Amino acid sequence: MKQKPWKQKNRIRRSAGERIGYTLICIVLGLFAFSTIYPVWHVIMYSFSDSKRAMVGGLFFIPKGFSLLGYETVFKTAQIWIAYRNSLLVMIVGTIIAVSLSAVTAYPLSRKRLWGRNFFSMVFFFTMLFSGGTIPLYLQVSALGLLNTFWSMVLPTAMSAYNMFILRNFMKSIPDSLEESARIDGANDFVILVRVMLPLCAPSLAAVAMFYGVEYWNNYMNCLLYTNSTSLQVLPLYLRSVLASAASNALSAAGNLSSLGEASKVLTEETVKMTTVAVSVIPILIIYPFLQRYYTKGITIGAVKG
Repeated sequence: MKQKPWKQKNRIRRSAGERIGYTLICIVLGLFAFSTIYPVWHVIMYSFSDSKRAMVGGLFFIPKGFSLLGYETVFKTAQIWIAYRNSLLVMIVGTIIAVSLSAVTAYPLSRKRLWGRNFFSMVFFFTMLFSGGTIPLYLQVSALGLLNTFWSMVLPTAMSAYNMFILRNFMKSIPDSLEESARIDGANDFVILVRVMLPLCAPSLAAVAMFYGVEYWNNYMNCLLYTNSTSLQVLPLYLRSVLASAASNALSAAGNLSSLGEASKVLTEETVKMTTVAVSVIPILIIYPFLQRYYTKGITIGAVKG
């Protein structure tokens, strides 16, 4: 059967060297993808495995003796629900505040009519190179009365200069004629920002929100430095306490498991660790697919102008 003309026209003929090069590139990229995906897959499969069979080690492409005992153990502890709640609140509230501050700061810096905008941009850029340090920041948080409060985990890292510059560069690519048209219709700067700029910056806002969300979700230093109450403990800090525990104290770090009876005796330290790690990445795995399509567009368009 003869091939259709359009199929013959679109067919690419490669030389032997090109085919070898293409094959090598596919192999290298495949190995790179495997080395990136497998560690996460290993943790998830280990958490679903039977503790005794998992101790043998090796590769975990599928669970070795399927078991949910690790998840039953971790989710029966009260502290992980407290840590989950705190991490979700910090991520949601912190992301909203951080994105709002970044947008409010980026809009005036993107407009040519702002006097001294290059100077102010340099001031923000300076903070990307140098910081005051941990002790001055701690003293400032203490002076503001934020120690042992929820806001101590949100406000010290409320805005990133890097993310603000992404939004600023994106807003620079928006034609001034849109702003002028809105101003002729009687809109002020706040209305222009909310009704004109932010809707057009949706891809960049989504990318920046993802940056902030992941940063807040993984951040445990604010909780470690500024709080000393278990009621304010976030999930990464709880995970850190589990991972740092010795084998004899691993189950105690995960919570009081005495009520589990014989079940607690068959759980190993490594299973508790793997299960806790798997539980901590679930929200990011759920949220990321919805924002991934905005990621590349938001970054590339925002990088067109400097």
